[in-house]
Amino acid sequence: MLRYLAVRAFRAAVTIALVVTFAFVVLRMSGDPAILIMGPEVPPEALAAFRRAWGLDQPIWVQYVRYFGAILNGDLGMSMRDNRPAIEMVAERIPATLALTVPALVLKLAVGIPLGVWAALHQGTGFDRAVMVAAVFGFAIPSFVLALVLVLVFSVDLGWLPSGGQGTVAHMILPVLTLGLGGAAALARFTRSAMLEVLGRPYIRTASAKGLPWAAVVRGHALPNAAIPTVTLVGFLVGSLIAGAVVVESVFSWPGVGRMLVVAVASRDLAIVQCILLLVAATMVTSNLVVDVLYGVLDPRLRHGARAAA
Repeated sequence: MLRYLAVRAFRAAVTIALVVTFAFVVLRMSGDPAILIMGPEVPPEALAAFRRAWGLDQPIWVQYVRYFGAILNGDLGMSMRDNRPAIEMVAERIPATLALTVPALVLKLAVGIPLGVWAALHQGTGFDRAVMVAAVFGFAIPSFVLALVLVLVFSVDLGWLPSGGQGTVAHMILPVLTLGLGGAAALARFTRSAMLEVLGRPYIRTASAKGLPWAAVVRGHALPNAAIPTVTLVGFLVGSLIAGAVVVESVFSWPGVGRMLVVAVASRDLAIVQCILLLVAATMVTSNLVVDVLYGVLDPRLRHGARAAA
Protein backbone atom coordinates (compact mmCIF):
# COMPACT_ATOMS: atom_id res chain seq x y z
CA MET A 1 0.00 0.00 0.00
CA LEU A 2 2.84 2.41 0.81
CA ARG A 3 4.45 1.82 -2.59
CA TYR A 4 1.04 2.33 -4.23
CA LEU A 5 0.64 5.68 -2.48
CA ALA A 6 4.25 6.74 -3.12
CA VAL A 7 3.96 6.19 -6.88
CA ARG A 8 0.80 8.27 -7.08
CA ALA A 9 2.19 11.02 -4.85
CA PHE A 10 5.24 11.25 -7.13
CA ARG A 11 3.00 11.53 -10.19
CA ALA A 12 1.00 14.27 -8.44
CA ALA A 13 4.16 16.27 -7.70
CA VAL A 14 5.37 15.95 -11.29
CA THR A 15 1.97 17.05 -12.61
CA ILE A 16 1.97 20.18 -10.46
CA ALA A 17 5.53 21.02 -11.57
CA LEU A 18 4.52 20.67 -15.23
CA VAL A 19 1.46 22.89 -14.72
CA VAL A 20 3.59 25.55 -13.02
CA THR A 21 6.12 25.43 -15.87
CA PHE A 22 3.46 25.57 -18.58
CA ALA A 23 1.68 28.52 -16.95
CA PHE A 24 4.95 30.40 -16.51
CA VAL A 25 6.03 30.00 -20.12
CA VAL A 26 2.63 30.75 -21.69
CA LEU A 27 2.09 33.88 -19.62
CA ARG A 28 5.52 35.26 -20.55
CA MET A 29 4.80 34.66 -24.24
CA SER A 30 1.30 36.19 -24.25
CA GLY A 31 2.17 39.86 -23.89
CA ASP A 32 4.17 42.49 -22.03
CA PRO A 33 2.67 43.10 -18.56
CA ALA A 34 4.38 46.50 -18.37
CA ILE A 35 2.46 47.85 -21.38
CA LEU A 36 -0.85 46.25 -20.36
CA ILE A 37 -0.70 47.56 -16.80
CA MET A 38 0.85 51.00 -17.35
CA GLY A 39 -0.44 51.68 -20.86
CA PRO A 40 1.32 52.14 -24.23
CA GLU A 41 1.47 55.92 -23.83
CA VAL A 42 3.83 55.69 -20.84
CA PRO A 43 7.42 56.81 -21.59
CA PRO A 44 9.89 54.01 -22.41
CA GLU A 45 11.94 54.91 -19.34
CA ALA A 46 8.95 54.20 -17.05
CA LEU A 47 8.26 50.91 -18.80
CA ALA A 48 11.90 49.89 -18.44
CA ALA A 49 11.84 50.82 -14.74
CA PHE A 50 8.68 48.71 -14.28
CA ARG A 51 10.28 45.70 -15.97
CA ARG A 52 13.41 46.13 -13.87
CA ALA A 53 11.41 46.37 -10.62
CA TRP A 54 9.55 43.13 -11.35
CA GLY A 55 12.48 41.23 -12.84
CA LEU A 56 10.94 41.12 -16.32
CA ASP A 57 14.15 42.37 -17.89
CA GLN A 58 15.96 39.15 -16.97
CA PRO A 59 16.23 36.14 -19.33
CA ILE A 60 13.23 33.88 -19.07
CA TRP A 61 15.24 31.01 -17.61
CA VAL A 62 16.46 33.26 -14.80
CA GLN A 63 12.88 34.36 -14.10
CA TYR A 64 11.79 30.72 -14.06
CA VAL A 65 14.49 29.60 -11.62
CA ARG A 66 13.65 32.47 -9.27
CA TYR A 67 9.91 31.81 -9.56
CA PHE A 68 10.21 28.07 -8.93
CA GLY A 69 12.57 28.64 -6.00
CA ALA A 70 10.13 31.17 -4.50
CA ILE A 71 7.28 28.65 -4.78
CA LEU A 72 9.33 26.04 -2.93
CA ASN A 73 9.78 28.63 -0.17
CA GLY A 74 6.07 29.37 -0.04
CA ASP A 75 6.30 32.72 -1.83
CA LEU A 76 3.77 32.98 -4.70
CA GLY A 77 4.70 36.52 -5.65
CA MET A 78 3.15 39.98 -5.49
CA SER A 79 0.34 41.40 -7.57
CA MET A 80 1.66 43.86 -10.14
CA ARG A 81 -1.52 45.91 -10.00
CA ASP A 82 -2.13 46.05 -6.23
CA ASN A 83 1.37 45.37 -4.87
CA ARG A 84 -0.06 42.84 -2.41
CA PRO A 85 0.84 39.17 -1.89
CA ALA A 86 -0.95 37.11 -4.52
CA ILE A 87 -1.83 34.31 -2.12
CA GLU A 88 -3.46 36.82 0.22
CA MET A 89 -5.62 38.30 -2.54
CA VAL A 90 -6.66 34.89 -3.85
CA ALA A 91 -7.45 33.62 -0.34
CA GLU A 92 -9.86 36.52 0.12
CA ARG A 93 -11.88 35.29 -2.87
CA ILE A 94 -11.94 31.57 -2.03
CA PRO A 95 -14.91 31.74 0.43
CA ALA A 96 -17.09 33.39 -2.23
CA THR A 97 -16.21 30.68 -4.76
CA LEU A 98 -16.81 27.87 -2.26
CA ALA A 99 -20.18 29.42 -1.41
CA LEU A 100 -21.24 28.53 -4.96
CA THR A 101 -19.26 25.42 -5.76
CA VAL A 102 -19.92 23.40 -2.59
CA PRO A 103 -23.74 23.65 -2.86
CA ALA A 104 -23.38 22.94 -6.59
CA LEU A 105 -21.36 19.79 -5.81
CA VAL A 106 -24.02 18.66 -3.33
CA LEU A 107 -26.66 19.25 -6.01
CA LYS A 108 -24.69 17.18 -8.54
CA LEU A 109 -24.34 14.25 -6.15
CA ALA A 110 -27.86 14.42 -4.74
CA VAL A 111 -29.48 14.55 -8.19
CA GLY A 112 -27.09 12.77 -10.54
CA ILE A 113 -26.34 9.56 -8.63
CA PRO A 114 -29.93 8.65 -7.58
CA LEU A 115 -31.28 9.42 -11.07
CA GLY A 116 -28.57 7.32 -12.70
CA VAL A 117 -29.17 4.36 -10.39
CA TRP A 118 -32.93 4.54 -10.74
CA ALA A 119 -32.73 4.83 -14.53
CA ALA A 120 -30.47 1.75 -14.70
CA LEU A 121 -32.83 -0.26 -12.51
CA HIS A 122 -35.72 0.71 -14.81
CA GLN A 123 -33.92 0.42 -18.13
CA GLY A 124 -36.12 0.94 -21.18
CA THR A 125 -38.98 2.57 -19.30
CA GLY A 126 -40.31 6.05 -19.88
CA PHE A 127 -38.51 7.27 -16.78
CA ASP A 128 -35.19 5.95 -18.10
CA ARG A 129 -35.67 7.66 -21.45
CA ALA A 130 -36.72 10.92 -19.81
CA VAL A 131 -33.65 10.91 -17.56
CA MET A 132 -31.32 10.22 -20.48
CA VAL A 133 -32.86 12.94 -22.66
CA ALA A 134 -32.55 15.45 -19.82
CA ALA A 135 -28.99 14.27 -19.16
CA VAL A 136 -27.99 14.71 -22.80
CA PHE A 137 -29.36 18.26 -22.88
CA GLY A 138 -27.83 19.14 -19.50
CA PHE A 139 -24.43 17.79 -20.53
CA ALA A 140 -24.43 19.33 -24.01
CA ILE A 141 -25.52 22.88 -23.15
CA PRO A 142 -22.51 25.13 -22.37
CA SER A 143 -22.59 26.67 -18.92
CA PHE A 144 -22.68 30.24 -20.20
CA VAL A 145 -25.70 29.44 -22.41
CA LEU A 146 -27.51 27.79 -19.50
CA ALA A 147 -26.67 30.78 -17.30
CA LEU A 148 -28.13 33.23 -19.83
CA VAL A 149 -31.28 31.11 -20.24
CA LEU A 150 -31.81 30.98 -16.47
CA VAL A 151 -31.31 34.74 -16.21
CA LEU A 152 -33.75 35.36 -19.08
CA VAL A 153 -36.44 33.15 -17.55
CA PHE A 154 -36.14 33.72 -13.80
CA SER A 155 -34.76 37.27 -13.71
CA VAL A 156 -36.03 39.07 -16.81
CA ASP A 157 -39.34 37.36 -17.56
CA LEU A 158 -40.51 36.23 -14.11
CA GLY A 159 -38.53 38.64 -11.95
CA TRP A 160 -38.15 36.06 -9.18
CA LEU A 161 -34.38 36.11 -8.74
CA PRO A 162 -31.57 38.66 -9.11
CA SER A 163 -29.48 38.37 -12.26
CA GLY A 164 -26.13 38.96 -10.59
CA GLY A 165 -24.18 40.20 -7.62
CA GLN A 166 -23.74 38.89 -4.10
CA GLY A 167 -25.56 39.50 -0.85
CA THR A 168 -28.41 37.08 -0.18
CA VAL A 169 -29.29 33.43 -0.70
CA ALA A 170 -31.40 34.50 -3.68
CA HIS A 171 -28.24 35.70 -5.44
CA MET A 172 -26.76 32.18 -5.12
CA ILE A 173 -29.63 30.19 -6.65
CA LEU A 174 -29.02 30.80 -10.36
CA PRO A 175 -25.22 30.38 -10.20
CA VAL A 176 -25.56 27.18 -8.15
CA LEU A 177 -28.12 25.79 -10.61
CA THR A 178 -25.85 26.65 -13.52
CA LEU A 179 -22.89 24.91 -11.92
CA GLY A 180 -24.87 21.95 -10.63
CA LEU A 181 -27.17 20.91 -13.46
CA GLY A 182 -24.46 20.10 -16.00
CA GLY A 183 -22.50 18.02 -13.51
CA ALA A 184 -25.65 16.24 -12.36
CA ALA A 185 -26.43 15.32 -15.97
CA ALA A 186 -22.96 13.90 -16.55
CA LEU A 187 -23.06 12.01 -13.27
CA ALA A 188 -26.49 10.54 -14.07
CA ARG A 189 -25.28 9.23 -17.45
CA PHE A 190 -22.08 7.81 -16.00
CA THR A 191 -23.80 6.21 -13.00
CA ARG A 192 -26.42 4.62 -15.21
CA SER A 193 -23.75 3.12 -17.50
CA ALA A 194 -21.76 1.81 -14.54
CA MET A 195 -24.87 0.27 -12.98
CA LEU A 196 -25.95 -1.39 -16.22
CA GLU A 197 -22.49 -2.89 -16.68
CA VAL A 198 -22.51 -4.29 -13.15
CA LEU A 199 -26.09 -5.58 -13.41
CA GLY A 200 -25.04 -7.68 -16.40
CA ARG A 201 -22.24 -9.44 -14.53
CA PRO A 202 -22.51 -13.17 -13.69
CA TYR A 203 -22.22 -12.65 -9.92
CA ILE A 204 -25.40 -10.54 -9.97
CA ARG A 205 -27.29 -13.38 -11.65
CA THR A 206 -25.76 -15.84 -9.20
CA ALA A 207 -26.83 -13.75 -6.21
CA SER A 208 -30.36 -13.53 -7.60
CA ALA A 209 -30.43 -17.28 -8.29
CA LYS A 210 -29.57 -17.97 -4.65
CA GLY A 211 -32.86 -16.39 -3.67
CA LEU A 212 -31.59 -13.06 -2.33
CA PRO A 213 -34.15 -10.24 -2.51
CA TRP A 214 -33.48 -7.93 -5.45
CA ALA A 215 -33.07 -4.95 -3.12
CA ALA A 216 -30.37 -6.84 -1.21
CA VAL A 217 -28.61 -7.76 -4.46
CA VAL A 218 -28.59 -4.14 -5.60
CA ARG A 219 -27.54 -2.78 -2.23
CA GLY A 220 -24.94 -5.40 -1.40
CA HIS A 221 -23.44 -6.25 -4.79
CA ALA A 222 -24.42 -3.81 -7.56
CA LEU A 223 -23.99 -0.45 -5.85
CA PRO A 224 -20.54 -1.11 -4.28
CA ASN A 225 -19.10 -2.35 -7.58
CA ALA A 226 -20.72 0.43 -9.63
CA ALA A 227 -19.22 2.95 -7.21
CA ILE A 228 -15.66 2.14 -8.33
CA PRO A 229 -15.84 3.78 -11.79
CA THR A 230 -18.25 6.47 -10.56
CA VAL A 231 -15.63 7.62 -8.04
CA THR A 232 -13.52 8.80 -11.00
CA LEU A 233 -16.10 11.30 -12.17
CA VAL A 234 -16.88 12.43 -8.62
CA GLY A 235 -13.17 13.07 -8.11
CA PHE A 236 -13.05 15.14 -11.29
CA LEU A 237 -16.08 17.15 -10.15
CA VAL A 238 -14.46 17.84 -6.78
CA GLY A 239 -11.16 18.75 -8.43
CA SER A 240 -12.82 21.19 -10.82
CA LEU A 241 -14.68 23.15 -8.13
CA ILE A 242 -12.63 26.31 -8.69
CA ALA A 243 -11.89 25.94 -12.40
CA GLY A 244 -15.55 25.30 -13.20
CA ALA A 245 -16.64 28.59 -11.64
CA VAL A 246 -14.74 30.88 -14.03
CA VAL A 247 -17.52 31.34 -16.59
CA VAL A 248 -20.37 31.32 -14.08
CA GLU A 249 -18.78 33.92 -11.82
CA SER A 250 -18.19 36.16 -14.82
CA VAL A 251 -21.79 35.88 -16.05
CA PHE A 252 -23.32 36.51 -12.63
CA SER A 253 -20.74 39.11 -11.48
CA TRP A 254 -19.86 36.94 -8.51
CA PRO A 255 -16.69 38.17 -6.72
CA GLY A 256 -14.88 34.85 -6.53
CA VAL A 257 -11.62 33.32 -7.69
CA GLY A 258 -12.96 32.59 -11.18
CA ARG A 259 -13.82 36.21 -11.89
CA MET A 260 -10.49 37.31 -10.43
CA LEU A 261 -8.73 34.97 -12.87
CA VAL A 262 -10.50 36.53 -15.87
CA VAL A 263 -9.50 40.05 -14.77
CA ALA A 264 -5.94 39.00 -13.97
CA VAL A 265 -5.48 37.31 -17.36
CA ALA A 266 -6.77 40.39 -19.19
CA SER A 267 -4.33 42.65 -17.32
CA ARG A 268 -1.43 40.13 -17.30
CA ASP A 269 -1.17 40.23 -13.50
CA LEU A 270 1.24 37.31 -13.59
CA ALA A 271 1.44 36.48 -9.90
CA ILE A 272 -2.36 36.32 -9.53
CA VAL A 273 -2.81 34.15 -12.61
CA GLN A 274 0.00 31.80 -11.60
CA CYS A 275 -1.31 31.56 -8.04
CA ILE A 276 -4.84 30.65 -9.20
CA LEU A 277 -3.59 28.13 -11.74
CA LEU A 278 -1.40 26.54 -9.07
CA LEU A 279 -4.42 26.40 -6.75
CA VAL A 280 -6.56 24.78 -9.46
CA ALA A 281 -3.82 22.27 -10.30
CA ALA A 282 -3.26 21.41 -6.64
CA THR A 283 -7.00 20.91 -6.11
CA MET A 284 -7.32 18.69 -9.17
CA VAL A 285 -4.21 16.66 -8.40
CA THR A 286 -5.18 16.21 -4.74
CA SER A 287 -8.64 15.07 -5.78
CA ASN A 288 -7.17 12.55 -8.22
CA LEU A 289 -4.77 11.33 -5.54
CA VAL A 290 -7.69 10.76 -3.17
CA VAL A 291 -9.50 8.90 -5.97
CA ASP A 292 -6.45 6.66 -6.47
CA VAL A 293 -6.40 5.90 -2.76
CA LEU A 294 -10.12 5.10 -2.81
CA TYR A 295 -9.51 2.81 -5.78
CA GLY A 296 -6.97 0.93 -3.71
CA VAL A 297 -9.43 0.66 -0.83
CA LEU A 298 -12.41 -0.37 -2.97
CA ASP A 299 -10.50 -2.74 -5.24
CA PRO A 300 -7.48 -4.46 -3.58
CA ARG A 301 -6.50 -5.91 -6.97
CA LEU A 302 -5.17 -2.48 -7.94
CA ARG A 303 -2.81 -2.42 -4.96
CA HIS A 304 -1.59 -5.95 -5.65
CA GLY A 305 -1.18 -5.13 -9.37
CA ALA A 306 0.90 -2.05 -8.56
CA ARG A 307 3.07 -4.10 -6.19
CA ALA A 308 3.56 -6.86 -8.76
CA ALA A 309 4.44 -4.35 -11.50
CA ALA A 310 7.00 -2.75 -9.22
